[in-house]
Parts: sequence; C-alpha cells; structure tokens
Amino acid sequence: MIATASTIRPATIAAPRFAWTQAILLAAYLAVSAIAAAVLLARVTQPQFGGAGDLNAALWTMLVGSVSSASCAILGCYLVLRRMSLLGDAISHAVLPGIVVGFLASGSMTGWPIFLGAMALGVLTSVLAHGLTSLGRVSEDSSLGVVFTSLFAVGVILIPRNADLDASCVLYGDIVTAAVDWQSIGGWQVSRPLITLVPTLLLVLLFVAILWKELKIVAFDSELAAAMGFRVAVVHYLLMAMVSGVTVASFESVGSILVVAMLVVPAAAAQQLTERLNWMMAWAVAIGVTSAVFGYLIAVPLATSVAGAMAVVAGIQFAAAIFLAPRTGLVSRWLRNQALAVRIASEDVLARLYRAEEQGRVPGSGFRVQELPTSHRFVIDWIARWRLFRAGWIESVGAGVLQLTSDGRGAARSLIRAHRLWESYLDAHFDLPRDHLHEAAERMEHYLGAELQEELATELADRAVDPHGKIIPPKNPL
Repeated sequence: MIATASTIRPATIAAPRFAWTQAILLAAYLAVSAIAAAVLLARVTQPQFGGAGDLNAALWTMLVGSVSSASCAILGCYLVLRRMSLLGDAISHAVLPGIVVGFLASGSMTGWPIFLGAMALGVLTSVLAHGLTSLGRVSEDSSLGVVFTSLFAVGVILIPRNADLDASCVLYGDIVTAAVDWQSIGGWQVSRPLITLVPTLLLVLLFVAILWKELKIVAFDSELAAAMGFRVAVVHYLLMAMVSGVTVASFESVGSILVVAMLVVPAAAAQQLTERLNWMMAWAVAIGVTSAVFGYLIAVPLATSVAGAMAVVAGIQFAAAIFLAPRTGLVSRWLRNQALAVRIASEDVLARLYRAEEQGRVPGSGFRVQELPTSHRFVIDWIARWRLFRAGWIESVGAGVLQLTSDGRGAARSLIRAHRLWESYLDAHFDLPRDHLHEAAERMEHYLGAELQEELATELADRAVDPHGKIIPPKNPL
C-alpha cells in the first residue's frame, strides 16, 4: 500500500516552520513581559505600597527569584522529558536530612557541607526508589512516596531544638530577606543568597554544556543510549546530584515545597510551546524568570507569600500554554479544526458544482445554492462560500445561482481526480463492495495532494475510469 501516514498531506500545504519563529515568539513574550513588569514595578514602589525606597529591595528580590528559577527550569526540562517530575518532588523533600547533617557538621546554613549532604541524599533517594521498584513488588510511584516521606521525616526529627534552622523557612522559603541580608564582595554589597545561587546557575550551565549529548539522548530514549554505549546510570545519578544541589541552593529563597513548582511547572509549560530541547530550555528559563518577577509584583500589594505567588504565576502561565500553545494548545487546535472544516466545506461545494457540469449542465446555467451540500453549521458554510468567492473559484450568475470559474473548475477537477483515483486504488487492492468505496474516497479526497495523486496515477496507469464507470480526470487536460 503506497499511502502511509508520512505521505498523506492536506491539499493545502501549511507554511514551513522556521527556527526564527520561536525566536520571534520568545522575544515578543519577553518584550510584553518587560513592559508589564515595568508598569507594575512603578505602581508597587509608590508610597502607598511602601515608598520609593523599596525599588532597590524589589530589584534584588526579583533577581534572587529569577536566578533560582532559571537553575531549576533548566534541570526541570530533563525531569519533565523523562517523566520524572515526581522524582524532583521526592528529592526536594528527601535532601532535608543531608541539609541537617551538613548544618550540624559546619554550624552554618551555607557552604560545601550543606551541598555535599544534599547531593548525597538526592542520589540516595534515586537509588533507594529504584531498588524498591526492582527488588520488591512496589510500583515506581509508591517507592518514591515511601522513600521521600521517610527521609523527610528523618530530617525533621534530626533538626535540633536549639538550632538556628527554621522549619517554616525550609518549607516555604524566606526570599524577602534577599533585600536586607548583604555581603561585601570586592567592595560591592551583594544580596547573600546570590553568593550561592549564581555559582549554582553557572555550575548547571557548565554541567548541561559538557553533557549535552548524553543528557539529551538519555532524556528521549534511555534504551537507545544504553545500546549506543552511554553510561545511562552515571548520567542519571549525576543529574540527580545536580537537582539536589539546585534544590538546596534554592531552599533559603523558595523553600523545599515551592522549589518543586520551579523545577516542574516552567519546563512543563515550555514543553507545550516547542518540540526542540534547546528552545524548551529557553522558554522554561523565560517562564521561570517572569514567574519570579510577577510573583513578587503581585505578592507585595497583597501582602502574601512571595515564593507562593511566584509558584502561582508559574501555574497560570502553564494553564495559558495549555490553551494558547501554537501547535498543541486547545484554542490553536480548535482554530485548526475550524479552518479544516471550512476547507472541506469549500471543496465539497467545488466537487458538487463539477459533478453537476459532468451531468450535462452547461457552464453558465449555474447551480442553485439550495442544492449545494451543507456542513449543518451556518457559519462554516457561509465562510466556505465567501472563501470561494474571494479566491475567484465560483461566481454568481443570478439570484442564489452559482457556477465555477475557470480557476475553480481546475481546483474542482483536481479534487474529483483524487476521489476517483482513491476509489480505483481501493478497488484494485482491497476486496471491498463497490458501494463502500465512495464514502471512504469522499473523506480522503481532501488529503490527497498533487504528489500522491501522481503516485496513484502511475500505479493505476491502466485505468481510465473509476469502479463506477466515471472518467478519471487527467492532470492537465487539453
């Protein structure tokens, strides 16, 4: 059978998609976001919202949230592609024992002991979950649930009562301190959380750059990666270690619960907008950064949790992507379906007028509108006929009487040719009753372009009429 999913194309070919389309969309999104953020920032820093002196605090807080969101979004793309979003949630909770042990060893909430402890627990979470799934009769989601709740509970128990380790800060973060907690670096006063977050972001970028090929193939097809000789387990555990490091770096800013939103939601939204990994990362970072900015700008007037507002804005953007994504969005698919309905209704009118001329109606005598096929949707039928008039394929020859133009007759001939070629192909290759062929061909005629018509014509070169005895129109009649 020569007709396959890869060869069947609509008769009206869509415009090719170029890489710069993504760049234009992303640039437009960032430009609109920047304008809206500037307007909101000017409002938030007015006296009734705390005074103009809060502008500096607002900028530092948004910067901390943006850097944290960017780090999470990049690694979150791999978690989403590998369908491991729950593992990111598990790690964000399970690293708490590592943080506590690092804190007890160093007496500080910053430094390498905290990072190493968190990374170790992140890898341990993945190992234990995989072990329970492989060795026991436990499903993957159940094993993750058991491991991360158990480790998180251990971390809560290990927190000393007299330790300067606020459990609510671990859970919800305390990003507002970014504007009052400073550290001097080379004579410059810098928000202390950035001392950790910026190197973490650079480390994430370096990690992705070095292992780009390995991470990409493991994310899309781990079995193929193993067959090609890649060390899938090593790549997996390195990724888990990086997720753990980013998680602990973000604890102080957004907390262990809300960091999950930063890991998953921007990447999930970006996946709706593109099919390329590099553009997915760019979109995820953009969505994460705008979520941090608008989350702060919304939280200040409402006097609510800044980190929580950031997660809510990210969720709103995800919902918007579900509806408005260019290819997969609900609105986009609905519009494409309506456009397809209009095209099919238009082509049905052309086919009906052509068959009327074949039956002996002389061109110029016309065809009454009441006799034309309808889609049972008034708007679709009206748009279809308006489209045909605008294209110059039909013309009115009296009140409610239509006929084909010369251009319309050529388009209709191609449609009828596709219909009869497909009927002939089905008759030649399938043992079907001939009264069953018309309905199938009536559906397929709208999707057989010129290239596939020629393939069918070549194979059916010995046939001049269809199974019902009607002439198959030539490609270019004299």
